[in-house]
Amino acid sequence: MEYSKEHEAPFSSPSLPSNKWWSKDTVAIVTGANKGIGFAMVKRLAQLGLTVILTARDIEKGHKAIEELRNQGLDDVHFFRLDVSEPASINTFVSWFARIFGALDILVNNAAVSFNEINENSVEHAETVIKTNFYGAKLLTEALLPMFRLSHSKSRILNISSRLGSLNKLKNPNIKNVLQSENLSETHIEAMVSLFLQNVKNGTWERQGWPELWTDYAVSKLALNAYTRVLAKRYMGRGISLNCFCPGFTQTSMTRGKGTHTADDAADIGARLALLPPEELPSGRFYLSGTSIVNSKL
Repeated sequence: MEYSKEHEAPFSSPSLPSNKWWSKDTVAIVTGANKGIGFAMVKRLAQLGLTVILTARDIEKGHKAIEELRNQGLDDVHFFRLDVSEPASINTFVSWFARIFGALDILVNNAAVSFNEINENSVEHAETVIKTNFYGAKLLTEALLPMFRLSHSKSRILNISSRLGSLNKLKNPNIKNVLQSENLSETHIEAMVSLFLQNVKNGTWERQGWPELWTDYAVSKLALNAYTRVLAKRYMGRGISLNCFCPGFTQTSMTRGKGTHTADDAADIGARLALLPPEELPSGRFYLSGTSIVNSKL
């Protein structure tokens, strides 16, 4: 995924549509949402009148987050425990969702982990990072795909990603060629991830041309971006839009509170992207937030 810049707009755009297509019956799921960008996304979507399911690994923290939102007058928010790194947890969540709600309109795959400080680059927890950030989003998406409401307003998947996972961070020409191929498949992506984990195990990862900053996190987002591109192509014209959004250097626990803007700022942009009018809704795009919004192809 290269950043061929196609569109720039002020940080606060795109603007919300004047005639909103959503209602209280519009259902959104946000993962990893007891704090940070996920929590802010739940809050913003609920403020705009959607029904939102907040998920988190920690039950106590999830309930506390819901209580905070309801104290702000946001009643159409719900919590269910979900650890996207555990297939059994995904199955339990999806069964509950199917029983209680039945149909889904928006999925925001936000849950992610990183174990590095800002200037560190350890791969000690690479397997956990890949399992959560890539496979977690992938398995949850696959489990929920049959439940998306196929309507004129289009269902939407917004994957919270990172510019660290862009192809221009990858120095290995063979892997880059595979990821740029028009015939890219999930098998190719999983083979790339397996190769990276094998390089980590045998201690050669630093010499294989992988991204140099937050390498395990970057590879997980490289895989997520590629997977989004594959699914966007597969579901083109079938009522589901899939895009990636990099919120930029945001003040969250992952950045130890450092950043150029708040989680609320990032969530405002994310919500606007998730709620684009059906006639303006693209698929297979990468949105980069900062002092402007950069919109490019995956």
